[in-house]
Amino acid sequence: MFCVKDFEAAAREKLDPVHADFIAGGARDEITVRANEEAFARLRLLPRVLRGRAVPGLDVTLLGGHARLPVLLSPTAFHKLVDPEGELATARAAAAAGAVMIASMASTVAVGEIADAARAAAGPGETVPLWFQLYLQPDPEITEALVRRATDAGCTALVVTVDSPVLGASERNRRNGFHDLPAGLRCENLVDLRDGEFGHVRQIAMSPEFSWEHITWLRSVTELPILLKGVLHPEDARLAVRHGVSGLLLSNHGGRQLDTVPATLEALPAIVAAVAGRIPVLLDGGVRRGTDAVKALALGARAVGIGRPVMWALAADGEKGVRRLLELLREEIEDALALCGAAGLDELTPDLVRPAWSGPLFGGAVS
Repeated sequence: MFCVKDFEAAAREKLDPVHADFIAGGARDEITVRANEEAFARLRLLPRVLRGRAVPGLDVTLLGGHARLPVLLSPTAFHKLVDPEGELATARAAAAAGAVMIASMASTVAVGEIADAARAAAGPGETVPLWFQLYLQPDPEITEALVRRATDAGCTALVVTVDSPVLGASERNRRNGFHDLPAGLRCENLVDLRDGEFGHVRQIAMSPEFSWEHITWLRSVTELPILLKGVLHPEDARLAVRHGVSGLLLSNHGGRQLDTVPATLEALPAIVAAVAGRIPVLLDGGVRRGTDAVKALALGARAVGIGRPVMWALAADGEKGVRRLLELLREEIEDALALCGAAGLDELTPDLVRPAWSGPLFGGAVS
């Protein structure tokens, strides 16, 4: 495997086409799915030279926790759909790379077991942050039970998905008849959430009635930092700051919710300006190369997340595949930093990024 795209090709050879479509697909016409990657291709890096810089470092501090890579594993569901060890393999690979993993509420391994696997795989004396992705539930007792489960597991932040008042419509899944997990798999974090429900698996409930008041309520029942995932409008970013959230994960759900929303990279400058440095902004959606990560970091993201690439790598070669994926991205980011003349992430600035050329050079005719 020499690049992220190689994992997708290898995974498709192994996977049931229905499951491959589940990973690759998005909402409706999948315009936003394509736009996420295309947005990176429309930007160019403008490097500096002769700057006498040291070997680039990739360490980053996120919500008080230390990571050795500015790439986090965005929440993705159903890892056992593509590998027997599921999220256990993913967690070990992330911990070995020093990358933050965001465990999905819909994971096929319980968050406590994911945390144990990550701790076992981390380097001596190293603690790699594990975050938990949460959908607020209409029943507050169920939400509190999920928060307790994540807290007891040792998660250090909650990532609240806010772009899903209803479930996005995937026409691929409808055509393929993919509606649920195969027999023997279940969403383990949704088991036994209330006393007397032994063995009962709850369905994730979505509701358009959630409001900023629910974020205020959530802050009252947990001491964990809260990030919001799915904010795209600058005014919502400003509201998030006013409601005391600790960060934003700028995301359009990989194009799986509302189709035709902007690519996250397109939305990034306005969101960064709206929060004005008061909280960190992370970004996922379309990151496939180290140069993609560098472009987003230069435009103000603190770190970037990957989703589909993790699933492809896991399907292609299990834990080894995810480890190799993260190694490749580390190599590509280090290479891009050095070639941009930057000794560290803090030296990535907007002046290193330019739109793709679309007219006569310097206003003159092209000969």
